[in-house]
Amino acid sequence: MGKLDGKVVLVTGASRGIGRGIARGSAREGASVVLAARDTARLQQTADEIIALGRAALVVPTDVTDEQQVETLFSRAMDRFGRLDVLYNNAGAFNGGPIHELSVADWDHVIAVNLRGPFLCTRQAFRIMKPQGGGRIINIGSISAQRVRPHSAPYSTSKHGIWGLTQVTALEGREYGIVCSCLHPGNVLIERRAASAATQDQEPMMSIDELAEVAVTMATLPPHMNMLEAIVLPVQQLYIGRG
Repeated sequence: MGKLDGKVVLVTGASRGIGRGIARGSAREGASVVLAARDTARLQQTADEIIALGRAALVVPTDVTDEQQVETLFSRAMDRFGRLDVLYNNAGAFNGGPIHELSVADWDHVIAVNLRGPFLCTRQAFRIMKPQGGGRIINIGSISAQRVRPHSAPYSTSKHGIWGLTQVTALEGREYGIVCSCLHPGNVLIERRAASAATQDQEPMMSIDELAEVAVTMATLPPHMNMLEAIVLPVQQLYIGRG
């Protein structure tokens, strides 16, 4: 008996990394999962993993910065499952560099994926969850929303913004039973880091599935409870006192 039996979960950025881990973790708890990202082939790989767990998966290739594509994503989810219980706004981008060398294109790309995308998805989820009587929206932030690093202006700015969006969504959703939370991960051993031995040697890491376990826990709290904000990081990561 899973804690998400009968529930429908939608994950953006589900083709790899944290999103893929959250999708798998949700399926292990019994959820049907809607998978969104731009990479159709990798999305299908995630879907195959979920189907192997005995759960339903719907693949919807989506660019979360495109309003029409986001509307289609949620429409297809409703056509297939008839409800939406949890949205994970996970899709993200990181383009950085010194501020004086940063291109407008790189800035706009990160802000579009990391802020416009969650806004568009939250708006659609809200339109479903309000008449439905509630649901959960979980935004994947970053410890960069708390303590920034050099050469991360677009990314850090966007993650500060996602915390603001979380609070407004939680406030406006409260009377409708819509709960909104923000998970700030530290170092996670995603694919690009796993491919770099140097990165692994430099900083402590936690696994994708370890972080996904926390994300799923946030989704399975009793409906009258919210973990509004959570910071999860390896014990040895330089975070407190950095900057």
